[in-house]
Amino acid sequence: MVKLTVVGRVNDGLPISQWPLYEEDGDNTIYKQHAEFLLHEISMAALPPSATTILLPHHHCFNYVVKNGVCFITLCDALYPRKLAFHYLQDLQKEFDKIDLNLVKQITKPYSFIKFSNQSSKFLFSSKEFSSVWFLINLFYVADNTICNIRRQYMDTRTQANLSKLKSNHKQELHVHTEQMSLVVEWRRRSDMLERMMKAHKSAFPVWGSQTLEVNIYRRVNCKKSQRTFIFLFIIASYFHFVTLYF
Repeated sequence: MVKLTVVGRVNDGLPISQWPLYEEDGDNTIYKQHAEFLLHEISMAALPPSATTILLPHHHCFNYVVKNGVCFITLCDALYPRKLAFHYLQDLQKEFDKIDLNLVKQITKPYSFIKFSNQSSKFLFSSKEFSSVWFLINLFYVADNTICNIRRQYMDTRTQANLSKLKSNHKQELHVHTEQMSLVVEWRRRSDMLERMMKAHKSAFPVWGSQTLEVNIYRRVNCKKSQRTFIFLFIIASYFHFVTLYF
């Protein structure tokens, strides 16, 4: 069963839409934080941008796909057919393909890609601005309803449509990467620790990585080059002096 869906931008890791709109229990809040963490890792190129399954403890898993700079993540039971989960994500992605991505780029607040009232909006904008705002209103309305409507089609795995999807495209499973959530978290922990160590090293020894060090290194390199040139010219001059004296 599809329990949670999060849609986000890849370039900055901003979550722009979710389902359900409100957390029903503490578990959903925790899983949403996990989804946001995965979205951040994808934006940092720490996870592959292709279709991937992230295995969780307690018989759950995340599945995600990325297309046109938008990531679609869903949480499912471990027993839910993975193929159906990716069909669900692909259907979401197809609906978002109908939306102007330039308007999606204008979103600045997390999870603001939802339906909101349009009665008062038309009095706040000019006619030209209102057309753009009206499109955004429809855009948010699509995000709210599309996720819910598509999810409803995948709740029962025994419908004729879902059974047909399970029987077709058997090779699709081969193109899905699999990762362990614990390994992703551990990799991020080590990466952050290494970054902190590098910052602490630079703070303790500020000359390293500084412009002063670069200037000193440049001067030393040029000095060595000058010394080598002088020695070479001295040897050549000595050779010709020896030749003129004895020959």
